Amino acid sequence: MLRDVTAWVLTDGKAGDELQCLAVAEALGLAPEVRRVAPRAPFTWLMPYGPIDPREAPRRRESPVAPPYPDLLIASGRRAIAYVRHVKRASGGRTFTVILKDPRTGTGDFIWVSAHDRLRGPNVLATLTPPHRISAARLAAARMDPPPVLAALPPPRAAVLVGGSSRHHRFTAEDISRFTAELSCLAESGVALMATTSRRTPVALRDAIKALIARSGGYLWDGTGDNPYVALLALADSIVVTADSTNMLGEAAATGAPILVFEPSGGHRKIKALLEGLTRAGAVRTFHGRLEGGAYAPLDSTPIIAEAIATAFAAHRARLNTPPRG
Repeated sequence: MLRDVTAWVLTDGKAGDELQCLAVAEALGLAPEVRRVAPRAPFTWLMPYGPIDPREAPRRRESPVAPPYPDLLIASGRRAIAYVRHVKRASGGRTFTVILKDPRTGTGDFIWVSAHDRLRGPNVLATLTPPHRISAARLAAARMDPPPVLAALPPPRAAVLVGGSSRHHRFTAEDISRFTAELSCLAESGVALMATTSRRTPVALRDAIKALIARSGGYLWDGTGDNPYVALLALADSIVVTADSTNMLGEAAATGAPILVFEPSGGHRKIKALLEGLTRAGAVRTFHGRLEGGAYAPLDSTPIIAEAIATAFAAHRARLNTPPRG
């Protein structure tokens, strides 16, 4: 989509933020340079409003914001915002800055936010689902050449995307018992389970899922070899997702397969709003241990976000190349 453009992805290394930035860069046809910031106190206390940590200034070795500066910078996360401002100033305004999620400071030539965020403006794009790397092309390729271990499972198949405890959600012993009981009901009804856990999955929940898969004859990725995550989504007739990750919900919605959501203890208004939006779109139902819901048009905001950025970037370049009047 963009040619002859240099790009950075800038975050503090948080996996969810970096994944979204990389997804947008890939949709733009870019191979970005990944830069990670690691500011320390007291500078982190003021972020996103204060300056960068001077220990990461460009004059220092291994600075994450050392020149030459890119044509396009895609950033996300509170700690990255001060560094975006620095690059914008240091590049003389030539670097076009993209911020994913509300920067709360007015920083960013282009800003993407979720539809449930309040921020709006001429340079702001709001979409229901977040950007991700699960493209229609990747799903199609996985269906054409699936891993043999997954292809051997008889339909109907359910992908089981297991998250974990977070700032806003926690898996209590009761949650784990209820979730595994509902998954057992699903398996006993003849549905083949294809499961994957995350780094945040509590040990007790991971062990319970492992035991369930061993009993039911399904599949659980054990963390070795290539991650078959895309294939799980591509081959799924339904997708069971824990409601602690907007990224997993957005990725599941890109398939067009019915999404069955399990909500652990806790919650957050942003995830609640996303679930409400996906429910209105016909994508989501609450998980009750059985298959429910039908197909819907896949919901993928990533190409929409990329197209809007490409348009705004072209306008930015045109302004830079326009001679001043007078």
